[in-house]
Amino acid sequence: MKIYSASHLCSVSHPPIKGGAIAVNEGKIVAVGTRSELAAVRGGPVTEYPGCVIMPGLVNAHCHLELTHFPSWKIRKGIDYSPRTYIDWIIQVIKIRRALTDREIEQSILEGIRISLESGTTAIGEILSDTRFFPLYQRSPLAGRIYLEAIGQSPARCQNIMSRIAECVSDSSDRRIQPGVSPHAVHTLSPALFRAVVELSENDSLPMAIHLTESRDELDFLFDSSGPIAEKLYPFVGWNEHLPPHRRTTPVAYLDGFGLLTSRTTAVHCVHISPAEVEILQKRGVGAVLCPRSNERLDVGKAPVRRLKKAGIPLALGTDSLASNDSLSLLDEARFLLNQFPEDFTHSEALRMITLSGASMIGMERRIGSLEAGKDADFLVVELKGPGQAGIETAIIEEGKILDVFLQGKAIDGPLATDPQESD
Repeated sequence: MKIYSASHLCSVSHPPIKGGAIAVNEGKIVAVGTRSELAAVRGGPVTEYPGCVIMPGLVNAHCHLELTHFPSWKIRKGIDYSPRTYIDWIIQVIKIRRALTDREIEQSILEGIRISLESGTTAIGEILSDTRFFPLYQRSPLAGRIYLEAIGQSPARCQNIMSRIAECVSDSSDRRIQPGVSPHAVHTLSPALFRAVVELSENDSLPMAIHLTESRDELDFLFDSSGPIAEKLYPFVGWNEHLPPHRRTTPVAYLDGFGLLTSRTTAVHCVHISPAEVEILQKRGVGAVLCPRSNERLDVGKAPVRRLKKAGIPLALGTDSLASNDSLSLLDEARFLLNQFPEDFTHSEALRMITLSGASMIGMERRIGSLEAGKDADFLVVELKGPGQAGIETAIIEEGKILDVFLQGKAIDGPLATDPQESD
């Protein structure tokens, strides 16, 4: 039994505690309270962090760690140019991805895991395009959900993809890394593949994540098979023969027709989503992950956060990838969100979006996301200049410096190590 105490404790699920502490045993939190309360009842050594706050590890609800080395790949592969449109950027990503070796992808994933841990992320909602790399995440100290990506049009490719995903799902035991499935987007799957993904999700109770209305191009494509997706993307990837007839529908209505929108589904981005579509998401119990910095970088617009909040859509934050972002830091993402939508979110809400709400989004809120008895002891020690009158949550996001990262009660090795004060 060990007790960790700080000047403040922010559990997220309950009000902050001054002089708060957690008791940890065998990788689990067994009690939360003040230092004096836990020391008197639990006993054992106390590790103290004066001038700091103990808080839950951060949960990145949407990321692509396999693209961590994207900035350097652009230069090394001779594909370093500035795309003019969102579809141009997608084509650039595909060009680079096709030029990579397995070793390069592996090193990129491992670097993404390292950077995530250093920035305080202890759990992820990762989109993985190649199931062969799934074991890399299982061997990592991270917790989270790995959404195995499904993209394809031809029957043979679709069958191969579903077989590989099914193998990963059947090979997953009760680990901290669990599988999910990600039908990539409305324009990248055949109707048959959508139906297969939904069937797998239903049979194995698998959470799903899908990129939804990230750009206006999706709306044009779903309505009458026009726009850059039809004119540029489909020819580039050799899908001309799979160009669908005019559907005269919206992305949300299209997905709803497959039964894909359920309480197990997470919609990512939701930038160009209408009030009627928001209502459907609300009725189906779908949550949304916002990626404001990525949306800004790709110039696709801003998510209608006020509309989503008013409808009661659960919201979390994700960094997306370093192909469309400057960092994998969720604190950076939270600050950007608050600056972009100053009237719509409080610091307390933003902090919850990168902890407990993120955990809920990937279906792991019973295990991670807040400091509560029975949950994994994944927590951060964050140095504060002082909470002041604004509150602990504001101080964490605006000026907090991550000193230590603990996973299942063990501090990760590396440059974050500090010199806490330990007493009996």
